[in-house]
Amino acid sequence: MHGKILSMPPATPENAAILDLIVIGGGVNGCGIARDAAGRGWSVLLAEQHDLAAHTSSASTKLVHGGLRYLEQLHFGLVRKALQEREVLLASAPHIMRPLRFVMPHAAHLRPAWLIRAGLFLYDHLASRQHLPASAAIDLRRHVAGAGLQEPYTRGFIYSDGWVDDARLVVLCALDAAEHGARILTRTRCTRIARAAHGWDVWLADARGELQRIGARAVVNATGPWVAQFLTQALPGRARHGVRLVQGSHIVVPRLFEHRFAYLLQNTDRRVVFALPYEHHFTLIGTTDVDYTGDPASVAISTPEIEYLCAAANRYLRRQVSPAEVRWSFSGVRPLMDDESRDPSAVTRDYLLELEEHDPPLLSVFGGKITTHRKLAEEAVDRLATALRRPTSAWTARAVLPGGDLPQGSFAAFLRRMRRQFPWLPADLRERYARAYGTRMQRLLEGAHRLSDLGEAVLPGLHEREIEYLRHTEWAVSAQDLLWRRSKLGLHLPADAAAHLDRYLSRTGARHAQPRCAETSGYGS
Repeated sequence: MHGKILSMPPATPENAAILDLIVIGGGVNGCGIARDAAGRGWSVLLAEQHDLAAHTSSASTKLVHGGLRYLEQLHFGLVRKALQEREVLLASAPHIMRPLRFVMPHAAHLRPAWLIRAGLFLYDHLASRQHLPASAAIDLRRHVAGAGLQEPYTRGFIYSDGWVDDARLVVLCALDAAEHGARILTRTRCTRIARAAHGWDVWLADARGELQRIGARAVVNATGPWVAQFLTQALPGRARHGVRLVQGSHIVVPRLFEHRFAYLLQNTDRRVVFALPYEHHFTLIGTTDVDYTGDPASVAISTPEIEYLCAAANRYLRRQVSPAEVRWSFSGVRPLMDDESRDPSAVTRDYLLELEEHDPPLLSVFGGKITTHRKLAEEAVDRLATALRRPTSAWTARAVLPGGDLPQGSFAAFLRRMRRQFPWLPADLRERYARAYGTRMQRLLEGAHRLSDLGEAVLPGLHEREIEYLRHTEWAVSAQDLLWRRSKLGLHLPADAAAHLDRYLSRTGARHAQPRCAETSGYGS
């Protein structure tokens, strides 16, 4: 909540509608909470200062996982909860999530084989598995993944987790919230909150700097790296939990191996680094864990981090990679609970919900991870329901996200159906639409019978029809939103693609009600 308020709207009129809940922050936790609450029939507004998933929630390793390495730190409860949620999430959105098999080459000097086998046994059995096969020991001289590794690695282990398009997961949670009646405001800063007779008054500034004051019975502080700052300014002296900001960075390089398996690589500092097949033609390598100070919105990968990730990959992979080959990098600041661990990688990834119970309900979210966001949201709304004396029933555990209602939950079956229904679509475009939109692909293509019906190809693979859909339906405003969060087309296009797309958006922007703005200070994902 930055900036001086020059003009103040009048106090909330007595006859104005008071919302049940205002959520500040459009990352995965904020959108998950808005979705859960709206689905219970609550009146909900979510405000995000930038784009949805603009920060931490789009900077993950793209995994739905239990956290195998957390077993070594004895975080059994967190791993069990995450493994249970892994099954729920994979069933909820099989278009943007899918099972992924991980190969761990055995480096005997780092961890003995018996320890790895014991850890994988626990990983297989801490929670039930419906979508994923069990772990096993493998002979890398015979397994296809062995071809990507250097010759000294002849033994290994294989286990299962899930892959997710993290930014699209956030957007789908917001979309589901909106379809249950929530109002989603992007490019909207929360500048102040104050107690009121009805609960809270919240001041929101839009892209033009215009303020509105909205009343709500409860507020959720889901501002991620800004959580402690928000809470300190809202309730000075009341924060009971510290936040440790940890930077995690990833690099994307030309494809380092040909098969569909991912690697978990043990590093000499006892951490692990993932190497994942990514966007057909690339390999994603990450992540780092580095303490961070500064503005979370300005985080960027450092040269030592790039060198660290390249070195970790080069210690195992046959195809060597250099910093000069990095095609894209991204960094995020994880707001972890400060448990006073010396090593940033040892800080717990579990979450904590802090509810101010003796004031109007203000719930702050500390920590968390992509995999447990749905459970976090459910617990948050349960606690708010108790505080507001509004008993409601949880519902998201068996619900699908928009586009996730695939036939028999099978993406392969759905893609075959789309091939029959839209034979005129180029195969790569058809698969991208199916992956991104699931069954909502049919809404995107409604009335189209030939490629020309999709309008001008503003960029290769990006037609006017899709741009308009994303503007109207998914809150996309800028080229960055379209090329790096709603899709990853930016990886496949020339360097000047974003500038070209922004010019197009500027020319056609008058047709759209949603304002554009520069990213300004405030609180958000």
